[in-house]
Parts: sequence; structure tokens; C-alpha cells
Amino acid sequence: MDKQSLFVQVANLEERIGELYEELGHLRQKIVELLEENQRLMQENTRLKAGSEETDAAAGRDNLQQIYNEGFHICNLKYGSLRTEGECLFCLSFLERA
Repeated sequence: MDKQSLFVQVANLEERIGELYEELGHLRQKIVELLEENQRLMQENTRLKAGSEETDAAAGRDNLQQIYNEGFHICNLKYGSLRTEGECLFCLSFLERA
């Protein structure tokens, strides 16, 4: 193996190493971008879940209020039975807490 071919091989190897190093830099930047996006999406997901739970709770309370207004008990003592004697203090207490 002569000196000239050895220098050519080293030069080629250096060029390939430079290209690989540049590609590694691009991959590293892409990983950083993906990690930042993942963090942002996790925060948004947490915020949306919290809002959804509040909406679900409000909808549940509204449903119970509607059932009570239609003349049925919503308290644990007589749930689902007709209210025949006016207002039920247990139901009203439950609605105030919900």
C-alpha cells in the first residue's frame, strides 16, 4: 500500500466522519424538538383532562337537579322513588353539596 492511497483513504474517512457528525447534530436537534413538543402536549393533556373533569361534574349535578325537578328522589335513602310529599331535605342537602 503506497503513501498516496493511504492519505486518500484517511481523507475519505475524515469526510465520512464529518458527514456523520453533521447528521448526528441534526438528529440531536430533532430529539430536542420532539422532547419539547412532548412536554407541551403532556401539559396540554393535563389541562384538558382537568377541564373535562370539571365539565363532567357540572353535567352530573345538572342531571341530578333535573331528576329532582321531575319529582324523583336523588338522596341515598329513596333514590329513584317519586317525591309525594313536596321537598325532600336529604335531596336538597345533597344538591347543595354537589
